[in-house]
Amino acid sequence: MREYTGVRTGARTPHGPSGNTGTDSAGTDSAGTDSTGTDSAGTEGARTDGTGTTHGPHGADGPAGSGAPDGTRPGRRRRFVPRLPGRTRARRRLAGLALALTAVVVLPVAAAGTALRIEYAGDPPADARTRGRDALWLGHAWLDGRRGERDLAALTRRAAGTGLRDLYVHTGPLEHDGALRTQRYPRAAWLVDAVHRRLPGVRVQAWLGDRLVYGRDEGGGLRLADAGARRTVVDSARQVLRAGFDGVHFDLEPLRSDDGDYLRLLDGLRPAVADEGGLLSVAAHQIDPLPGMHTVSGAVTGRGKWWSKGYFGQVARRVDQIAVMSYDTALPLESLYGGYVARQTELALSAAPDEVDVLMGVPFFHTDDMGHHASAETASAAVRGARLGLARADRHREHFGLALYVDFAATGDDWTAYRRGWCAPVES
Repeated sequence: MREYTGVRTGARTPHGPSGNTGTDSAGTDSAGTDSTGTDSAGTEGARTDGTGTTHGPHGADGPAGSGAPDGTRPGRRRRFVPRLPGRTRARRRLAGLALALTAVVVLPVAAAGTALRIEYAGDPPADARTRGRDALWLGHAWLDGRRGERDLAALTRRAAGTGLRDLYVHTGPLEHDGALRTQRYPRAAWLVDAVHRRLPGVRVQAWLGDRLVYGRDEGGGLRLADAGARRTVVDSARQVLRAGFDGVHFDLEPLRSDDGDYLRLLDGLRPAVADEGGLLSVAAHQIDPLPGMHTVSGAVTGRGKWWSKGYFGQVARRVDQIAVMSYDTALPLESLYGGYVARQTELALSAAPDEVDVLMGVPFFHTDDMGHHASAETASAAVRGARLGLARADRHREHFGLALYVDFAATGDDWTAYRRGWCAPVES
């Protein structure tokens, strides 16, 4: 998910505070050397006087035994032949620096790549399959009238025989003060009723979000440090639950690791949602692949790409369901991405309480940009990675599933990868 911008057109909506607006393709929702390479001391300790004569490092008399002061034969001027640039002291220093950088940067990257390939190795066990707790993010068109009964019939066919249990339908975005306009979801009652009728047991959750801001002078987003805004967000959760939704799914981004105001928001949401008989669900940033990565990311970009494992656990203990946005990794190869998902799965399962549903995000979109390579971040790699991670971390855990992002960008191949890799029956 990318930075949350509120309104967006196009086939892909970046997820959440990475900018998920829920808009689908059907419409817009109303993210010191000279030129010869010698250094100031000359070539290997020699220098030139501008005439092409080389003056040696031994002084005006030249090397012992020479017939002329400059070391050449009498009457002949030695032609200046510059040393190869790579032989100068400056170049040697640069070469040493490059070698040091290789040791500091390239080697760890190579080691990390090897580790991810190892994570992706092997075959997942046959019983690492759906637990019937999967979810699908749906665009805003389901609530504003652009999708109807025919579309729901098609979705019903897609869902048949899978483990889909929750639908996160885009209902926001929230206003920057935390409020939610009722005009954003005019078809909520129809959708909830129709899903319950066609897909018994499937829950419809209102997907709410906004772009978060932190700087005192930064505008254009929701400020969780504002206690009044947090109270308004809680009121918005009550609002959608009273409109008939089975739960509320929050996607607030970019959310810094160790943000105490977010924890305070969840502390207020949990009892309010429970009092309305609803389910509290959140989309979560990825977990530090290496200790302290969230600190480095925050220092470089000003925004957190990852959460610490400890913070992930703090969030998970305050909700019923947590879905890891395990895509937009910038990894270039399918094997690396699949290994990354496996590792994220292991980290998430070890941090979350047993009774909390942990869902791993599966990319059902195909845009290519700096943060997402469609040829690498495939649905099949994500499914296989999640199965491997599940088998290693907590093979028999029931509170686990996959979250598919997003319905309007999905292809038939995406659905096939999900079905065959995750939902196919265990062979006897």
